[in-house]
Amino acid sequence: MSVNVVDMILKKKAGGALSEEEIRAFARGAADGSIPDYQLAALLMAICFQGMDARETTQLTMEMMHSGGVVDLSAIDGVCVDKHSTGGVGDTTTLVLVPLAAACGAKVAKISGRGLGHTGGTLDKLESIPGCSVEKTQEEFIAQVQEIGCAVIGQTHDLCPADKALYALRDVTGTVNCVPLIASSIVSKKLASGAGAIVLDVKTGSGALMQTLDESIELAKAMVDIGAQAGKPIHALVTGMDQPLGTHVGNALEVKEAIDILAGRAGGDLLAVSLELGSRMLVAAGVAKDVEAGKAKMREALESGAGLNKLKEMIAAQGGDARVCDDLAYLPHAAYKIDVPAKVGGYVAKMDTTAIGYVAQDLGAGRKKKTDAIDPAVGLIMQKRIGERVEAGEALATLYLNKPELANDAIARMQDAIAISAEPVTPPTLVYAYVSPEGVVRA
Repeated sequence: MSVNVVDMILKKKAGGALSEEEIRAFARGAADGSIPDYQLAALLMAICFQGMDARETTQLTMEMMHSGGVVDLSAIDGVCVDKHSTGGVGDTTTLVLVPLAAACGAKVAKISGRGLGHTGGTLDKLESIPGCSVEKTQEEFIAQVQEIGCAVIGQTHDLCPADKALYALRDVTGTVNCVPLIASSIVSKKLASGAGAIVLDVKTGSGALMQTLDESIELAKAMVDIGAQAGKPIHALVTGMDQPLGTHVGNALEVKEAIDILAGRAGGDLLAVSLELGSRMLVAAGVAKDVEAGKAKMREALESGAGLNKLKEMIAAQGGDARVCDDLAYLPHAAYKIDVPAKVGGYVAKMDTTAIGYVAQDLGAGRKKKTDAIDPAVGLIMQKRIGERVEAGEALATLYLNKPELANDAIARMQDAIAISAEPVTPPTLVYAYVSPEGVVRA
């Protein structure tokens, strides 16, 4: 029996549950292009408004997973682990924890995405390194992980083509913030990429796709539950995104911060979250007995320089100029640096992190539509964190841009995005909860 797409749209718009046949048709139509973008967009919007139940979400995940090839990583020794973030601003954990985990003996086979909405994308960051390629065949991907312990690449053409089509549409149709669509997108790619165990970083706060803690825990549980039904162990942390995780926002700037951390020149929240996630990856890979032992191993790899050396190996293996790890001058640099001054003195009280992400996007660090080109050099560096004292006229952030005519608008928007209080402020929580198949533990 054929499926009428308009009937599916009307059914979901009215709050009905899609049948197995309809979900299969939806995924296959997205994958092969037989359902036009305008109908896919309408159905995505209906799902955003009406949601999907657990049965629909799991089936959509499995249909997207099987819409293309599934990677077989059995040729790689040991348990391959993967990590995924739901996206944030200044979230550069992949570039920190992947080489650190590999330096500790884990095999990290990571398939990443591009920027989505106000959030950055790991592939865009890697491509800001001269020559670095994120395109590899499955055979090349497996060989690199086996040889040096890690690889970070984009979706191959035959991996989850349904998700690839829907992911690009969601970015430009305002349908990003939806639990079943986020959960099915992330988990379908993770299952198709073949990893033996998966650690998720689910963001919460003003810069996250899910801005309340309850929504973020709901998303984490949805993904952990899908993994359980698929027989794949998934564990999740719910971490804060009430301010940019790292201080650097923008592609080459975030690569710089990752290198600074691995070289021992920087730390802060970005390193702290990287250690929380990476230590759990080591436990899942069987190379650390518990989280504390995993953190100790990662700190040792950090202090010895093994993590930075592993990043060099990965960059070189993917055709990039590994000299960036020793000399940041090899990264793209913006022509102009302009400070964002505080209008008044006081304490940094609150940030609209999504607004900050959009400032970086409008400077050229992200895409407004899927065909937009990214300027790898532009972005911003936060000079102040929540809870810190700032004087009137002191820099809240520094803009890095190649179009100076964008500066005035960006300065005004940054000033609006950062609230300053006369009274001292407590810094926000970094880790809120841990979600496993056994349940939720709030920090």
